Amino acid sequence: MDHSEALRLKATERYLLNELDPEQLDQFEEHMFDCPECAVDVRATAMFVEQSKTILSEAQGPAPVKIPGKPTKGWMRWLRPTYAVPLMTALLLVIGYQNLISYPRLRHALSSPQVLPWASLNVGTMGSGGPEITVPQGKGFLLFVRIPPEPAVKKYVANLYNPSGELGWSLTIPVNIDKDQTQDQWPVQVPGTHWAPGTYSLVVQGTTTAGETKEVGRTSFDLKIQ
Repeated sequence: MDHSEALRLKATERYLLNELDPEQLDQFEEHMFDCPECAVDVRATAMFVEQSKTILSEAQGPAPVKIPGKPTKGWMRWLRPTYAVPLMTALLLVIGYQNLISYPRLRHALSSPQVLPWASLNVGTMGSGGPEITVPQGKGFLLFVRIPPEPAVKKYVANLYNPSGELGWSLTIPVNIDKDQTQDQWPVQVPGTHWAPGTYSLVVQGTTTAGETKEVGRTSFDLKIQ
């Protein structure tokens, strides 16, 4: 998926609404790792949705005192000035903040060159002696993942598990089986988020042209937060 197709499909909005089919989801996630603009849009839109939920809950305030009379039912109560005015004011403030401050900051951060912490991982060498990565809080890092070539594999899926054994994210790595499978290392950019320190496991599965899925190998690394 290229950027023009992502815009045509409105992939950012549909991604956050879980409206992409599995194939489109894999293609958009692969594109997002290489497209700073789409990554910014997804992150900023997600932030806006979360802040809007908070504002909506706060705008309702404490439960109103019931006064005898004809009740206002359903969603029509939100059209009353008591609710509509503070709600619209709050949403306008959020939109202004996103457009004037958050969006420019995110775009500048993703478009500026930077040196990221990194480590090389060899799939199939799972053990206690994995590499160590030291990352500032909230920053991303790079993983150079070496996967032993497997015949007839059309794609790999890399699953990252946190120190508690929970799945952190999955990444689909397509393979061009029409060419010689000489590539055995892929650079993976791990986005910045609130990572917990500890030992992470990377499990790689391969899907063959016949549709069979098998584990190719696994490895681990230790993450430290500054």
